[in-house]
Amino acid sequence: MSLSVESAVSNVAEYTVSEISGALKRTVEDAFGHVRVRGEISGYRGPHSSGHAYFCLKDDKARIDAVVWRTAFVKLGFKPEEGLEVIATGRLTTFPGSSKYQIVIETIEPAGAGALMALLAERKRKLEAEGLFAPERKRALPFLPRVIGVVTSPTGAVIRDIHHRIADRFPVHILVWPVRVQGETSGAEVSAAIAGFNAIEPGGAIPRPDVIIVARGGGSLEDLWGFNDEAVVRAAAASAIPLISAVGHETDWTLIDHAADRRAPTPTGAAEMAVPVRADLLANLANLHARHAGAISRRLEQERKAVTATARALPTPDMLLTLPRRRLDEATTSLGQCLRVAVGDKRRAYGEIASRLTPKTLESMLREKRADLRHHESHAAHAVQALVVARRQRFDRVAAHLQPHVIWARSEAARLRLDAFGERLAVAAARSADARRQRLAAAWRVATSLDPRRVLERGYAIIRGPGDVPIVRAEGLAPGMHFEVEFAGRERRAAVATGEGDAVPVAPAPARAKPRAPRRTATADNQGDLF
Repeated sequence: MSLSVESAVSNVAEYTVSEISGALKRTVEDAFGHVRVRGEISGYRGPHSSGHAYFCLKDDKARIDAVVWRTAFVKLGFKPEEGLEVIATGRLTTFPGSSKYQIVIETIEPAGAGALMALLAERKRKLEAEGLFAPERKRALPFLPRVIGVVTSPTGAVIRDIHHRIADRFPVHILVWPVRVQGETSGAEVSAAIAGFNAIEPGGAIPRPDVIIVARGGGSLEDLWGFNDEAVVRAAAASAIPLISAVGHETDWTLIDHAADRRAPTPTGAAEMAVPVRADLLANLANLHARHAGAISRRLEQERKAVTATARALPTPDMLLTLPRRRLDEATTSLGQCLRVAVGDKRRAYGEIASRLTPKTLESMLREKRADLRHHESHAAHAVQALVVARRQRFDRVAAHLQPHVIWARSEAARLRLDAFGERLAVAAARSADARRQRLAAAWRVATSLDPRRVLERGYAIIRGPGDVPIVRAEGLAPGMHFEVEFAGRERRAAVATGEGDAVPVAPAPARAKPRAPRRTATADNQGDLF
């Protein structure tokens, strides 16, 4: 029995791990070289840094690893998304390093319309949550664009419909950015076209569009799927140029319709939204011009009537100037009399002031000031002498009451203080006398400068009429009037005024006694020494 078992074991072929793994790999690849697998994407995190994508396909009972190589991933028209049910086409293979099998996906597509609608709803909720469909982000279309950019296929009927409609309504410049409106690259081309129109600089060689129309004819959900691409929606929302979406028929809705500033039911409707009707504008303009001209005519007529009524109510120039003319005549009549009265008042005031400024008045003022100075000087001298006598008597009284021993103890200090006080008193008296002497000298200089005799010594003379009144004008000399001419040195000559204004000399008048100069109180050099 044991021999049979050993022979049976020895008849089984031996494989190395690599051989058995390779055999399994070839068997699986030969048997499942081209398969279509339906399942839900799980564990998808986007493409790896190498460009490959790794995820799983699963259903309610099993799961299988899946991989999309980088070269196949860039060609996919439908990108994988987490939780989406898809149909993957590819081949099965094994990975010897971990004894696993996987499907290498070449193409991938949603598992029916229901899956596409579910994906569309999910993508719409995602983009709406980001605020790309918010009404406040939408902008108003320009009223009359000069350039319109159209993103569509250059060979379809859409561009011809848009061109004909714009030409019929209001011909403007149209720029066409050709794109594929169906297929795997449709979304990328449409988003690049929108971004390209926005990248055109204003004022360049290529005019920048004022509005963009993204248009396509009708089709199935799969045909319009490129306009549901997330890149297209984001490009439409980020466009700085107002955008009109005209994809499909009126019942077809894509995600770009929600992100666009305006949605048109058809491409023809987009052209009608973009430009107004030129004929209607011309008619409205003519109507407004006629209304404006009528309004101006009516306003001018009203203003003309108002000016006419105001002119009738206004007084004439003669009426306006009557009262000012009368006031001017009255002022002219009274002007001469007022001037004469004013001149007479000024002459009387001047005469009163001149009568008070006679040489006798100045001499009397000088005599009074000199007397005041002498009085103050004598009063100051007597006051100083009286103060010295009073202080000396007080000192004698204090010295008499001091005891002999106190006098003996303080005699030296008291003598020193007394000497110091005597010296200070002498200095103070000398300073006071000098100050008074200086003030007296200044007053005397002022009085001397005001002496009219000083003026006579410079060649002037004083004419005195009757009553010894000075005559300052020639009109004061009447024919036959006796007057005296006083020269320097108190010398006087009498004369009589003739009819022709000449003076007839007469006998000289007796010279008046020369007034004595005020006596100056002599001050000795030792005036400050009062002891």
